Amino acid sequence: MAYDTIMVFGDRFANHILPDKIHMLSVSFLVPQLRREFGGCAGNIAYNLALLGDTGYPMATVGRDFGPYQEWLKKSGVPAEHVRTIDAELTAQAFITTDLDDNQITAFHPGAMQHSHLNQVADARDVAIGIVSPDGREGMIRHAEQFAAARIPFIFDPGQGLPMFGAAELQRFVSQARWLTVNEYEWQLLQQKSGWSAGEVLERVEALIVTRGAAGSTITTRSGEIAIPAAPAKAIVDPTGCGDAYRAGLIHGLLHGLEWRATGQIAALMGAIKIEARGTQNHRFTSEEFASRLRQAFP
Repeated sequence: MAYDTIMVFGDRFANHILPDKIHMLSVSFLVPQLRREFGGCAGNIAYNLALLGDTGYPMATVGRDFGPYQEWLKKSGVPAEHVRTIDAELTAQAFITTDLDDNQITAFHPGAMQHSHLNQVADARDVAIGIVSPDGREGMIRHAEQFAAARIPFIFDPGQGLPMFGAAELQRFVSQARWLTVNEYEWQLLQQKSGWSAGEVLERVEALIVTRGAAGSTITTRSGEIAIPAAPAKAIVDPTGCGDAYRAGLIHGLLHGLEWRATGQIAALMGAIKIEARGTQNHRFTSEEFASRLRQAFP
């Protein structure tokens, strides 16, 4: 769980960053637009699951400043019984700067998130599916182990947490998980760090899901690869949180036993709906609206 401070730079980073001077980088971006949003992978995924009619339980550690976010969760119908407050810390904070090409530069203060290992998967009852997304390093390791020990199938979603882990740790995560989801850049990095190819990963997980932004996504199983085109968006407003919305669509499909193509299409539409709104938890839709858009996007 995190607060996202989102800033919009009215130009392109590429116009201000000199590749041959990257070793002595010193840049400043004027950001006339700034806002603070509720975010973090757990909160975002659970919020999107609620929109789809499912219940996601965020398990996270937060700080003494969490009050406004807690009220928002209650209003949004997201349960918070597994969100633990660490009074000595602030809630994690992300400072995200986006340019005109939707590239992002993020600075992140982990705060209370560093204590995420204090939570135990066993504290949650009747869990059907889990997801290990970016969190405190020790928390990600322990929660993956706890899901595996409890025989609860889970998605490994390393995201921005990838640089924290070495080859052996990444291999262990993948071996414990049932599904792996990454974006295109993370997939290249994971292969490089783990030393495993797609074939070696698919010997251990049932599906590898790689998101590719406007190019859509691919879902690869041992039976082959399924290409999922991007769903059309009414407007491109803010890419922040699109990956989490997509992941909620994946979880929805898995929870309801849908086949992979339908699951990927739902996930793609979730990403498209999210990109139409500023912030990560400000989009809305009814089940009828979602069904109509899904038919239009994937007839």
